[in-house]
Amino acid sequence: MQEEVENRTLTLVVSGTKFTGRLLKAAISKYMAHCKEKKLQKQRSRDAPVTPHGKQTVKQLIGQNQGISNIEITDPSIKEFEKIARKYGVDYAVKKDRSSSPPKYLIFFKGRDADALTAAFTEYISKKVKKAEKTERPSVLAKLSQFKEMVKNAVVDRTKRKELER
Repeated sequence: MQEEVENRTLTLVVSGTKFTGRLLKAAISKYMAHCKEKKLQKQRSRDAPVTPHGKQTVKQLIGQNQGISNIEITDPSIKEFEKIARKYGVDYAVKKDRSSSPPKYLIFFKGRDADALTAAFTEYISKKVKKAEKTERPSVLAKLSQFKEMVKNAVVDRTKRKELER
């Protein structure tokens, strides 16, 4: 294995009618130019600025020059919204407004993401409503204890009757 790594070889296929030194020189120079171009292209791709997606800062969002809108949320469980927004591929930024006593969250998003954000918010709200319905229902243990109390307080007729049925 070590020997293979040390002795790397290059396979170059050249098709021609008469193989000469010039043809070999031209093939090698073309291969070297190809390698150089590939290296430059790789370097250019690293230097190109990458536009962020998903959650980002407000400054990055403004820097994309696509118009910004915002929505205010007072609910402290913002993590659930972030999960849903990631699912819908929305570019957004969350800013916490601490000036009010229950902190408000401002969600900034691109103008072109309005439809996707509407869908994300409808899903977020439906999850919130489902969670609220679950908390309104009494637990099974509470119901059980209530029924136990009812049974304890119920008057039970414990007189024995000995009657023959014919």
